[in-house]
Amino acid sequence: MYHDLKKLYWWPNMKAEIATYVSKCLTCSKVKAEYQKPSGLLVQPEIPQWKWEKITMDFITKLPKTSSGYDTIWVIVYRLAKSAHFLPMKETDSMERLKRLYLKEVILRHGVPVSIISNRDSRFTSRFWQSLQKALGTRLDMSTTYHPQTNGQSERTIQTLEDMLRACVIDFDSQLTGPEIIHETTEKIIQIKSKIQDARDRQKSYVDMRGKPLEFQVGDKVMLEVSPWKGVIRFGKQEKLNPRYIGPFKVLDKVGTVSYRLKLPQQLSKVHSTFHVSNLKKCLSGESLVIPLDEIQVDDKLHFVEEFVEIIDQEVKRLKQIRIPIVKV
Repeated sequence: MYHDLKKLYWWPNMKAEIATYVSKCLTCSKVKAEYQKPSGLLVQPEIPQWKWEKITMDFITKLPKTSSGYDTIWVIVYRLAKSAHFLPMKETDSMERLKRLYLKEVILRHGVPVSIISNRDSRFTSRFWQSLQKALGTRLDMSTTYHPQTNGQSERTIQTLEDMLRACVIDFDSQLTGPEIIHETTEKIIQIKSKIQDARDRQKSYVDMRGKPLEFQVGDKVMLEVSPWKGVIRFGKQEKLNPRYIGPFKVLDKVGTVSYRLKLPQQLSKVHSTFHVSNLKKCLSGESLVIPLDEIQVDDKLHFVEEFVEIIDQEVKRLKQIRIPIVKV
């Protein structure tokens, strides 16, 4: 308002008078948010001198009922060491019941406290509670209404306890028992089977599209594929010229739908005799063209075995960052 008015008017003490006028506006007081510092300075309670001399207390209500019917927790905090008692109770418990609980859990364990800070719960403001504490010689300090910071120790402890209870409830609910876990497991198994079937269908479609059907009969002669990785053969051929297949071998039996058991010679006794159809091909040649096994050395995985003879040359391959020594065998 001051910036709007100063464009057209001026008078002595103008800004202060405008501020006073605006501050007296009832409508502005109702709708304007407060942007000033909060009112009031911090007043801290005295530090206790001895254990369980000064305590705070509050209630956590409206909790789910336990099997014993408890739905409330009485939180009692020892202000000096910040230790606490959490007493289960019912929200409808009488003051007589609260008195017995208080005497048993606090008075008998720690003695009579000098003072108690609590909120203005109806149980704490009742004539019975005040008479009891007056008889025990305990001073009652009530927190300000709608200002829970006065009893901040209990409020912070309650917040931590509620977080812990939520975590426990989440863990407990996740543990299904009895018919629930059977039903849950059954549903999961159905989903798993469905997902597996979808994956199998995709895999089969992908493989079948790039493959061809191949089937052998018992007694057929087949060639067996061997891996040419890093291999040499004894009769001097370079590894790129190694034979891809050895055999032929006789089909003894069909194992499953795509595997066959072959009759292998003694030289291949370490090799398992059952092979997938992708490792076989039909032999169309005669016996005279069979590759002799005594001239080939393979291991139990049908890999050619390296057999170094002599290093005839060597060099160092230079890359940007490293040097790689290379030998010719």
